[in-house]
Parts: sequence; structure tokens; C-alpha cells
Amino acid sequence: MLAAGMAACGGKPDTTEAARPVLVVHPGGGAQAALSAYAGEIRAHEESPLSFRVGGNLVRRNVDAGTRVKQGQVLAVLDADDLSLQAQSAQAQLAAAEADLVRARGDRDRYAKLVGDKLVSQSTYDAQNAAFKAAEGQARAARAQLDVARNQAAYSQLRAPHDGVIATRVAEAGQVVAAGQTIFTLAADDGREVAISLPEGRIRDFSVGQPVLVELWNAPGERLPGVIREISPAADAQTRTYAARVNLAGEAAKAVELGQSARVYVQDSGVAAALSLPLSAVQRGAGNATAVWVVDPKSGTVQSRAVQLGRYGETDVPVLGGLKADDWVVAAGGHLLRQGQAVTPVDRDNRPMLPKPAAATAKAN
Repeated sequence: MLAAGMAACGGKPDTTEAARPVLVVHPGGGAQAALSAYAGEIRAHEESPLSFRVGGNLVRRNVDAGTRVKQGQVLAVLDADDLSLQAQSAQAQLAAAEADLVRARGDRDRYAKLVGDKLVSQSTYDAQNAAFKAAEGQARAARAQLDVARNQAAYSQLRAPHDGVIATRVAEAGQVVAAGQTIFTLAADDGREVAISLPEGRIRDFSVGQPVLVELWNAPGERLPGVIREISPAADAQTRTYAARVNLAGEAAKAVELGQSARVYVQDSGVAAALSLPLSAVQRGAGNATAVWVVDPKSGTVQSRAVQLGRYGETDVPVLGGLKADDWVVAAGGHLLRQGQAVTPVDRDNRPMLPKPAAATAKAN
């Protein structure tokens, strides 16, 4: 009787279900959905291993990794005592050779007068002339040896061949180094590149001069223009990938630093017009088909729609069919929805994305 009285007084109870707020997005698209990403590292366009042209004891190291240097700057010095002694020995040999040359020239000139007066034979004069030419050759050889010795002494100082930054250092003061042993690696200032590895299975999809986009790890969302400068003709024996270099020019090269982590985005061939969705929007539909929830803007309800998807990425997946760019797709919480359920579409800032449906407005009034 109490329930009957309450029903008679209050009428029918309100069983209308409140619309559930859902996060919706438009399928992102165009070329962005058809990009493949490859991890890389910022490197210099020209990286020069620096070494001494002579061996010896490394007595002084003037720079360290990360130091910016100028062309001609002394980077390291070897103990040059032995080289200086060799130069002094070459200098003494040159002095002796020049003295012999002076003596041989004088003898030749005297014998030239004597042979003219018929006081000596022509053969005797020829012997003196030959001795003079031999002394002249010895003097030239001694002079060349002195130049080599002086050069060797100068090679005890390792100088920067051009402006740049010391990328690595692999020797310390007090170490005995051999000629040609790398002491520093100098990264020149003439350009910056990204070193990446391309998969063996898709190597034919890439070419030198192909435009790409570069995104730094510390600047997500900001993509710099670049082009593939070179691709290795042979795959690495261990990783089975092809080493490649992506060139950054102009302002893009000035925005990066050596050693930074980067991601290179390359346009996939044949799928440039694909759309994309966040992975959280993908649901399992009828018959185990892949589907998404699409909001009907007229009724304010959700409908399950089967879609065809491409290769899954880290956060997104390309949509190859079943959706249009202006569809509103539920991006999160789809497992809590059912067919025809009333929803209130909102964006990530919880702002309504669609006007309230007319039916709901009339019912509220």
C-alpha cells in the first residue's frame, strides 16, 4: 500500500540514464600517419681521428673532450728531445756536405785553368768535375735530410686541422704512443647529421636525397627537416641493417648538439593518405573484428564500427579504411561502452565537443 501510494503521488520514476562523458578525437592523418620512425644519434658531418705523425712519449695534453678548438691550436705535445737531436745531427751533416762542396768547387775551378793551359790532362779535369757534382749531390741530400728532421721535430705538436669540437679523447699524458695512433676525434663545425640504421627488409624504400623529419628526444613534437645523404652499400654483418646518414642544414643544424638522441621519421611509400588513431581507441568488435566507437553527432550515442588498420606503432596505428577524417572516435574507455549508449563527447581539457542532442534537450525540458 505504501509503494502504491508513493507511485500514485509521484508518478513514474525517472529511469533516464545519464550520458557518460567520453574522450573523443578526430582521426589524425595525412602524411603523419604514414611515417616510420628510426632511432639515431647526432653526429658531425666530418669526424677526423687526430694522431701524431711520429711516435713518442705524450708529455702534455692541452684539451679534453667537449673543448672547442680553432684551426692550428696545439692539442697535445710529445717529448721532442730525440727529434731535436736528430735535427741537430742533420744540421751538422749539412755543414760538412757544404764544406766538401766548397772544396770540390775550388778544385774544379783550378783544374779548369790548368787544363786550359795544357798542364793537366782532360781526364784529370773530368775526374775533378765529377767529384764536384758528387759533392753537390751530397749537399742537396743533407739539406733534404735536415728538412725532414725539422719536420719530424715539428710533428711532436699535434695541431687542430680546422675549427671544431673535441668529440673523444683516447690518450693521457705520460703514455707512449705510436705514429698514427688516435689521440682525439675532432668533430668539424661544417655540418651536423643523424646516424641511423635502416632495416634490411625495407632498404629499397629509401634513397639518397629523400626528405625526412628529425625529432630530438629533448624536444618532442618539434620536427626538423633533413635529407638522407648517404646509405651504406652493404648491411652490417651482425645487425643486418644498413648504416645511413641524414643531413641537417641551415637553422636545423644549429638547433642540435653532438651526441643528442633523435628520431628520424621517413614517409612510408603507398600509404601517404592514411589516417591514424591512438592505440587506446582500438576495440574488439563483433566476430572478433577490429572496431572503434564512433559518436553520432545527431543522437549523441555511440556506434561500433569495424575498421581496417595498418602496422601498429608505439602510440598510434594507421587507419586504412572504415573511418573519415571528420568522424568523432572515442579515444579512451571504450570497454565501458555499449551499442547506442548516450555519451557526452569531451576533449582532453574536459570541454564539450558537440552540442547537446535535440532529443536530450527536449526530454530535459
